[in-house]
Amino acid sequence: MRLRTEIDRLKKNILTLSAVVEEAVQKAMIATERRDPVMAQSVIQGDKRVDVLEVELEEECLKILALHQPVAMDLRFIIAVLKINNDLERIGDLAVNIAERAVFLADHKDVSPPPTLSDLADRVQNMLHKSLDALVNTDTALAREVLRTDDEVDAIHRGMYGRVQKRAQENPSEVAGLFQWLSVSRYLERIADQATNIAEDVIYMMEGEIIRHNRGEIRK
Repeated sequence: MRLRTEIDRLKKNILTLSAVVEEAVQKAMIATERRDPVMAQSVIQGDKRVDVLEVELEEECLKILALHQPVAMDLRFIIAVLKINNDLERIGDLAVNIAERAVFLADHKDVSPPPTLSDLADRVQNMLHKSLDALVNTDTALAREVLRTDDEVDAIHRGMYGRVQKRAQENPSEVAGLFQWLSVSRYLERIADQATNIAEDVIYMMEGEIIRHNRGEIRK
């Protein structure tokens, strides 16, 4: 019974961290779109909470492993939480990186974002939301949807380089601002990668299958 109680608490705590991180990404993108340095700073300052929650979760997992030596599904769940915990902390860092770009862009409001950036941001945030929903609902079908979307995100991000390069050549005065928008695109693409990792961990947790080396088959 004690093991079940501790695992239930672990579930609650990973969901708390998930909610905090997802909100950080949302706020970072809103701050960037609005060029709002105050909101951006709130994301940057909020990263301390993410770091604290991440350390607490890791310690909790290690404690359960040491005291209870769980097996089968319980063991896979704890291993998955350890990995997802790290992914979420990294996403929190990437949200901070985006927020830092928002602070810079607040002083460069004349440089508009590349037209595909909004679509990229929507897709990435949808991936993150679905990966966390898959975690909450232990939904492997939803997790596989996340894996399939990652290729679309990669393609949009790759196309961003050519668009930014062309615009920079046509408007040299915008180079500094365009570089920041390109950085936002790169950080979004990395968030998508972390969301994909979370989806893979959900599949591992439920099915015991490690799929990171055969993603191509999953996406067909």
